[in-house]
Amino acid sequence: MVAFEVPEIDYTRYTNRQLAAVPLAVLAVALLIIAGWYVATGVPVTPGLDFTGGAEIRVSVDAPDGQAREQIQQAFDPSPETIRQVGTSDTYILTFQTEEVGISALEEQARAAGFSVESSYSVSASFGARTQLQALLGVAVAFLGMSVLVFLMFRTFVPSIAVVVSAFSDIVIPVALMNVLGIELTLGTVAALLMIIGYSVDSDILLNNHILRRSGGFYESTHRAMRTGVTMTLTSLAAMIVMTIVATLFGIQLLAAIGTVLVFGLATDLMNTYMLNLSLLRWYKYEGVGN
Repeated sequence: MVAFEVPEIDYTRYTNRQLAAVPLAVLAVALLIIAGWYVATGVPVTPGLDFTGGAEIRVSVDAPDGQAREQIQQAFDPSPETIRQVGTSDTYILTFQTEEVGISALEEQARAAGFSVESSYSVSASFGARTQLQALLGVAVAFLGMSVLVFLMFRTFVPSIAVVVSAFSDIVIPVALMNVLGIELTLGTVAALLMIIGYSVDSDILLNNHILRRSGGFYESTHRAMRTGVTMTLTSLAAMIVMTIVATLFGIQLLAAIGTVLVFGLATDLMNTYMLNLSLLRWYKYEGVGN
């Protein structure tokens, strides 16, 4: 097994403003995307079937892609809201944002058109709305709990707020990219956002502990923390990239969406931890109240 060696970065070449500028600029762009999406659609991120209600059917159509999509459009009343092909197979995932026609009626329409129904499920609009509220409340409670825990651990404002701001950015940037790439907010992607909070806190607290509570100079402590933190994050990042590729090839949409969001979140966490968080800690140690 080959050990991964984290290169030692010469942070003395960069000012605190230079280090913080890039992650703050990316965060600002992400907030603008989310705000624009809210103005255009009325929601900060597009909710999926789990939260809006409706029906989803997976059917197999023995026809070329273009012809298959035309047959699907003609076979159902009402027509599907979305039609997604699973990889390059003859399987299609259809979603219907309606409660006027039950799932059994949609299955009958599919079979009448000669399609093979592989799976189906439906969610009522009222249940979806309750689920959405509970999921978003869960994310808010998790973030609030994380913030309180961090402030209790460090008991000083700047190191604590550095962790909280980094975690906030780690969530906001993947959400903005979800809008750009058309990834819907589902129970799966909510779970991914919760996992990102955990990853973010791990790496940020590791960095803060090494710099504030262990012996050694600032840059020596930083490199010790990076040897563990960067290796940990890159290992998780590689695993998520593999999972996303495999899930996409096999048409497992839920795992593909979760993996994509986690890849964005982990990459963002590297930037925020070792640029934004570190710049705030260096300012606190040498120029702020902690000097």
